[in-house]
Parts: sequence; structure tokens; C-alpha cells
Amino acid sequence: MGAQLRVYKRRIQAVTATKKITKAMEMIAASRIVKAQRKVQASMPYATELNRAVTAVATGSSTKHPLTTEAESPVRAAVLLITSDRGLAGGYSSNAIKAAERLRERLAGEGKEVDTYIVGRKGVAYYGFRERKVAESWTGFTDSPAYGDAKNVAAPLIEAIQKDSAEGGVDELHIVFTEFVSMMTQNPVDNRMLPLSLDAVTSAATAAGAEESGKKGEILPLFDFEPSAEDVLDALLPRYVESRIYNALLQAAASEHAARRRAMKSATDNAGDLIKSLSRLANAARQAEITQEISEIVGGASALADATAGSDK
Repeated sequence: MGAQLRVYKRRIQAVTATKKITKAMEMIAASRIVKAQRKVQASMPYATELNRAVTAVATGSSTKHPLTTEAESPVRAAVLLITSDRGLAGGYSSNAIKAAERLRERLAGEGKEVDTYIVGRKGVAYYGFRERKVAESWTGFTDSPAYGDAKNVAAPLIEAIQKDSAEGGVDELHIVFTEFVSMMTQNPVDNRMLPLSLDAVTSAATAAGAEESGKKGEILPLFDFEPSAEDVLDALLPRYVESRIYNALLQAAASEHAARRRAMKSATDNAGDLIKSLSRLANAARQAEITQEISEIVGGASALADATAGSDK
């Protein structure tokens, strides 16, 4: 029985050490969520004004730019999937991968070939294990992305969509990432970045015009652009793609930290429950050991008393 008690004590010590680690990781993730949220909020003014500028060009001119014009028969699409570099975040990466798989199936059903671009080691490992082709991948910055990382990711995507599909380019650019809603809710989403949807552009322009004039439903007026609207689009749209990717990276980072905090809290709670269960078993084993020792002592005393009584006779 003593050996069993030692086993329980060793397991309690091991689980207690694990609980300390998961608790520390939970606290670290919680502190990083706040920083990631601040970065998301700080990036919003630039993204908003850039979107207004792109909207003004797209709606204020009759220029047909390849980045704002739908292909007549799109045949290739690029999908950027954002996952994490590290694990211990519950279903964060797997949910994003599942969303990308659904998007891939939908695009394939529309008769489009899909080129996959991946951010994060988890996504790279998933595609590598299944021997699927990846156009390009990036790792090492998912928990704290910088704008330079977004530029590096955006560069090959912009190059691909500026090429004709017959030359290895793509007709559409999609992005799959995990949108941060709250500390408890993070949703994997897929958005089409390019070409810009005419309906979405018109809606954005209407909202922007209403905000400026105070009259609901007023659309931004037409503008003259120098040197030309096409040149303005050439300059603005790469910045637009970089901004969208940067915002997605920041939201994904906040979502990753929130998912890891939740997973580590669950692990910490489970470790606490396991420690209580093992402690009860250890106490029961100790009680049984004491009971056995008492029984042995009483039995020995009784046998000694019987032997003494026999000798007196």
C-alpha cells in the first residue's frame, strides 16, 4: 500500500508542476491579447482612409483597372491562409484550415484552380503532411506581426493578380483568417480582397458620402485624378492589399492569444480537478495504510496477550 501512495504523490507533484506552467501561459496570453487589440485599433484609421481613397477612385472615374474589374471568365484564384506558428491554442488553426478547405471546394466547384499561400507553421505542416502544393509560405511572426511582414506577404500576391492567368497569374485574391470578436468569440472568415466588389465599393462610397454630408444615401461626387485614375489605382491598390493583410494578421494574432488563453485556462482547471481527484485517492490509500498498520498492531498485541496468558497457566 505504501508503494501506491508514493505513486499518487508523484503524480500530484507532476500535475501541480504542469498546472503552474499552464497558468503562466494563460496569464501571458491574456496580457498579449490587450496589446494585439491595441494594434488592431491603431491600424483602423489608416485602413479606413485608404479604403475611402480607393473607393473614391473606383466610383469617381470610369477607368477599368484590372484590380477593380471582374474577369469575364475567371479560372485561377489565390487563397491566403493565416494560421499560427505555435500550438496549445485549442482549435484555432484547425478551424482556419477548415474554412480554407471549404473555400477551396467552393472555388473548385466554380471551375477555378486555386493557388494557396500560407502564413504560420501549423498551416504549412498541414499542407506538407498531405503533400499539397503551396505557392509560398511565411512563418515566425504570427503572434506579433509588423507592417513589414504584411508587405512581404502582399508582394507575391499583388504580383500574381497583376499577371494574366494564362501567364501564371490569378483572377481573384481571397484571404482566410480568424476574426477577433471578443475574448470568448473568434470566428474564421474568408473574404475576397480583389477584384473589389462593385456592390461593396458602391455601398462604402454611399456610407462615406453620407458621413461627410450628413445626408443619408448621398454618394461621393466624381473626381479628376492626376496624372490619371489608372495611375492612382496602381499606387493605391498595393497599399490597400497590404493594409487588408496587416489588419487580418493583427486580428488573427489577437484571436490566437485569446484561443491560447482559453485553452490554457481549461488545462489549468482540468489540472486542478485532477489534483483533487488524486489527493482523494492518496488520502484513501493513506487511510487504508494506517488502518492496516493499526490492525497489525492490534493483532500483534492480541497475539502477545494470548501468549502471555498461556505461559501463566
